[in-house]
Amino acid sequence: MNIADDTFQGCESLKRVDLVEEAVLRDTIDALLSEEWRNDMNVEIGAINQILPNTPAGDGLFDVGGKAQAVQLWISSVLHKIVQYKAQHHSYLNESATTLQHALHQDIVLKNILPFLELPSYTFEGED
Repeated sequence: MNIADDTFQGCESLKRVDLVEEAVLRDTIDALLSEEWRNDMNVEIGAINQILPNTPAGDGLFDVGGKAQAVQLWISSVLHKIVQYKAQHHSYLNESATTLQHALHQDIVLKNILPFLELPSYTFEGED
C-alpha cells in the first residue's frame, strides 16, 4: 500500500487509526497457535495509536511531516508479522498432522482434528 508522503500533511488531529477489516485480522490472530504470537500482533496493531499523537504533521510546503510514513511503516510491519506467523502456524500444523497420522487413522486426522487448527482462509497482502 502506497501513501503519498504529504497525505496527512497538516493533520494534527490524526491521532488514531482504525483497521478497515479488523475482524478478519482478529479472527486470524485468535486462531494462531502461540499466545506469544497473539500478544505480539495485538501490541503491533495498537502501536500506531501510540505513535501518531507524537508524530509531526508538517506545516509547510517542504515539511510534509511524518504521519504518512508512520502509517506506511505500521501497515508494512503488521502485514509482515501476520504473514510470518501464519507461515509458522502452517509449518507446525503440517508437522503435527504428520505425527498424528502415524498414531491415528488419516480420516480421523483430516476430518476431525485439522479443521479445528486451521486459520481463517483470508490471504493478506504479501502472502504467496
